[in-house]
Amino acid sequence: MRAVIFANGLLTDSQQVQRLLRPDDYLIAADGGARYCLRLGLRLHLAIGDFDSLETEYLAELQAAGVPVRRFPAEKDETDLELALLAAREAGADEVIILGALGGRWDMTLSNILLLVHAGFQQINLSLVDGSQEIRLLSPGRTWEIHGQPGDTVSLIPLQGDAEGISSHGLRYPLREGVLHFGVGRGVSNVLLENPAQVSLRKGLLVCILIHQNQPEE
Repeated sequence: MRAVIFANGLLTDSQQVQRLLRPDDYLIAADGGARYCLRLGLRLHLAIGDFDSLETEYLAELQAAGVPVRRFPAEKDETDLELALLAAREAGADEVIILGALGGRWDMTLSNILLLVHAGFQQINLSLVDGSQEIRLLSPGRTWEIHGQPGDTVSLIPLQGDAEGISSHGLRYPLREGVLHFGVGRGVSNVLLENPAQVSLRKGLLVCILIHQNQPEE
């Protein structure tokens, strides 16, 4: 099952959202992300958070529409997006796309990106999408199959130390059992030559970013 979560960051392309969504997606709003769903006329399966970022009239509209609402106290350990991801996992999602997770507050943006390495979500195919940009995590033993157009930008950024045994195919600057060192920008701004391309690694973690030059056709 695929879940789509609307976070409370910036949602830059509403038309892209309509292209992205499937009829059988499980839609979750994390706090103020519900505002986007209501404006787009989307039927939510769940709204979750402390709702300190959502105006009362929007919350009342959700409740009037019969949307299940899980409300948490403001003083909690998890962010609203983390709660939404936990709810998606509980619902049985094995793929999650997060929209509106970037922009605005830098602390929240960084926290949202680092949810990719959350131990509880390692069995979920998790990606953050923001307009022309996609962000995902690549762990050892997995292959990232990159779907895009020739000329798209591909960046590989190591987390938690060096990433080793990186192999890629279909990129302008290929790696063969290569190493990207933590804190060094060597893996930024590679270029997609083939569709699909592939990247895999043997040790470490990579944040993988794909930036489309033009929106991919459905």
